[in-house]
Amino acid sequence: MILKHLVAAALVGAASSSLPAQTVKSGIEAWQRSDYAAAVAIWRPLAERGDPDASFNLAQAYRLGRGVPINLAAAKIWFERAANKGHIDAQATLGLMLFENGDRAGGIKWLKIAADRGEPRALLVYGTALFNGDAVKQDRVLGYALVSRAAAQGLAPAQETLAQLDTLMTLAQRKKGLSMAIAKAKSVPPPSSKPVPKVAPVQADQSKSNKVTSLAAPAPPTMPATGRWRIQLGAFSQRGSAEALFKKLSGSLGGHQAFYVPAGTVTRLQIGPYPDRATAAAACSSLSARGQACFPVAAR
Repeated sequence: MILKHLVAAALVGAASSSLPAQTVKSGIEAWQRSDYAAAVAIWRPLAERGDPDASFNLAQAYRLGRGVPINLAAAKIWFERAANKGHIDAQATLGLMLFENGDRAGGIKWLKIAADRGEPRALLVYGTALFNGDAVKQDRVLGYALVSRAAAQGLAPAQETLAQLDTLMTLAQRKKGLSMAIAKAKSVPPPSSKPVPKVAPVQADQSKSNKVTSLAAPAPPTMPATGRWRIQLGAFSQRGSAEALFKKLSGSLGGHQAFYVPAGTVTRLQIGPYPDRATAAAACSSLSARGQACFPVAAR
C-alpha cells in the first residue's frame, strides 16, 4: 500500500513538472497577441505571490479594462503593492492616477518618490506642481530643476513645458534651477534599465528581462459636446503656446474643443466638455500615459 502511494505521488510530481512555467514574460506574450484574459490569468497568481512586475501589469489591466472590467479601486491596490516593493513605473503611474482623480496629497507622495529616483513623467508632473504651488508649497526654482531633468531625458512634453517656463523665469532663477538639476542628476542618474514609456500595445524592456514597462491606454472616446467638466493641460504666458499644444494633441482628444481661459498674466488651456468628472479623469489618464500633465477641472 505504501509503495502504491509513492508511485502515485511520483506520477503526480512528474505531471506537474512537465507543465510549462508561467512567467511575467508569458503574460506579455499573451497581451501582445491581444489575449488579455490569458495575460491576466498568468499575472494574477504571480502578483498574489508578490511579483512586483506582475502586480504592475495586473493593475494596468484593471486600469485599462483589458481582460477584466475597468476597476480603478483594484488597479490602485495592485499599483500600491508594486510601488511598495520599489517598482518605479508603478510609483509614477499610481501617483499620476491619484493626482488626476483628485487625491492630490496621495498623488504627490508617490510622484515625489518616483521623481527622486529620476522617473521622467514624475519629474514633469511633480515639477509642474512645485512651480504652480499645486498641492505643495510653491518652489519655482526646484520645479524648474525637475522639469529640466525630465526634458534632458527626452520627454517631449517636458521639453515643451521647459520652453514655457523659460519665458516665466529670470535668468538667475534658470541658472540656479539648472545647477540644481545637474547636481541631482549626478547623484541620482536617470533610470537606465527601462526606456521612457511609449504608447504601444506593450512596451517591453529588451535590455534585460522583457518586463512590461507600460501598457498603453486607449485613445479617449469621442463624447457628446455637453457637460461641465474639462481637462486642463497647462498655463501659458502666451496664448500662442497654448494653441500650439492643442494643435499638437488634437488628434488624440476625441474631437473635444479647446478653451483658452485667461487667468492674470497666463492663459490656461482646457479641453472639453466632458459629461462628468470620471470621464474627464479617464481622458487625463490616457494623456498621462503619453507624458502629458493633465488634471480635471469643473468649468465655471
